[in-house]
Amino acid sequence: MLLLGLDLGTSSAKALLLDAAGAVLGEGAAGYAVASPRPGWAETDPEDWWRAAGLAVRRAVEGRADRVAALGLSGQMHGVVLADAAGGPPRPAVLWPDLRAEREAEAWRTLAPALADGLGGPALPGMAGPILRWLATHEPRTVAAARWALQPKDWLRLRLTGVAATEPSDASGTLLYDLGADRWAGAVVEAMGVPGRLLPPVVASAASAGRLTAAAAAHLGLPEVPVAAGAADTAAAALGSGLLDPGTAQLTVGSGAQLVVPLDRPALDPRRATRTYRAAAPGRWYALAAVQNAGLALEWALRVLGAGWDDAYAALAAVPPGAGGVTFLPHLTDPGLAGAWRGLRLHHDRAHLLRAALEGVAFAVREAAEALAAAGHRTSPLRLAGGGSTRAAWRQLLADVLGTPLAALPTAAASARGAALLAGVVAGTFADAHDALRVAEPPGPAVRPLAPDAYEEPYRRFREAGGQPSS
Repeated sequence: MLLLGLDLGTSSAKALLLDAAGAVLGEGAAGYAVASPRPGWAETDPEDWWRAAGLAVRRAVEGRADRVAALGLSGQMHGVVLADAAGGPPRPAVLWPDLRAEREAEAWRTLAPALADGLGGPALPGMAGPILRWLATHEPRTVAAARWALQPKDWLRLRLTGVAATEPSDASGTLLYDLGADRWAGAVVEAMGVPGRLLPPVVASAASAGRLTAAAAAHLGLPEVPVAAGAADTAAAALGSGLLDPGTAQLTVGSGAQLVVPLDRPALDPRRATRTYRAAAPGRWYALAAVQNAGLALEWALRVLGAGWDDAYAALAAVPPGAGGVTFLPHLTDPGLAGAWRGLRLHHDRAHLLRAALEGVAFAVREAAEALAAAGHRTSPLRLAGGGSTRAAWRQLLADVLGTPLAALPTAAASARGAALLAGVVAGTFADAHDALRVAEPPGPAVRPLAPDAYEEPYRRFREAGGQPSS
């Protein structure tokens, strides 16, 4: 009996095949583009996700498809995918880095505390509520013709099974969900003028949410197996790395970066600098401070400079900490902020700019950790996960900037692993999500800070230049 997890990320789909003991038997990935048809917009054609999902799954299960017992899903949080009853998208999906709904997000910030307190934290324009309100205002005919407004992985599941649903970990990031009551926040939906008829039913993350249709099974090269509801990528990554109960924090680095602290009760940050979400298991939540632009900003910097990842990591060896006085602000999609290289002089070259870019993302992560600490959450000991966590030089930079040991997890595909574990609950391999933790992979040896003092002055420069966290 094999378990399959499929993670629908911002720039690629990743599939992971596990056996019942949690061992990885196969991996597959396929990429797609994020389009920006107007400044500040971020969209993807869901049909690109569909094609990539088929490729990633076939690559992961090659020769073992008949042994797959269940499929679980995870995916990028926030955004909106409009769909008809069969899953047909009438327009491209609007994604989490999109800034068009800043005015709509401001409406959430003026909500009365009685309504706002249950939503988990601050409003950002890339969240589903503001985007859906923007679409209803600017594209009313498209919205009127839609049957569902879904999160990315929920759209994929609709195409796979013909069944529309979401689950608490993704729903809790929409600004339309009451964390305490564990249901859609009807009063907020009404107050914000959002078409509530488009919101799907909410089921448990580990519940079966249908089976692959014959057409979907053929597309993936699988039998018509049951599909777990799944979880948002951050919640799935936490589960996939054994992180459900309080006591340990985790940093996941991908297109964005997320610092996660597990909770056994919802906790509102009175400063509204961090957010609280539902986890992938009943009775569990997590506090989160997010950096919107991590890998996303680094990929931009590499493209602008005509460099590759090897060039970037070589710059860490070629240029001392502090990048010769150059400061990089990675805020390429943060509302109210802007990205920049600051402090440039004639003697600076590409290596200085590359090191500054890596340091700038690390400094943004440090600000996120400090925001969690100010809200009363411990971020040490800290584990490291995600596709952006594999290079030793990057791990060392993060450990030095954060001033704490980092224990890296052995698999970069933590979200896909969490999705596979939820599939295991549906398949009967595990009794529930907590039972699935028995096959969690332990982290490797910790990378310890070697030169934390070298980054204090560069971090001060970063702060003075306009660095600040985004949740």
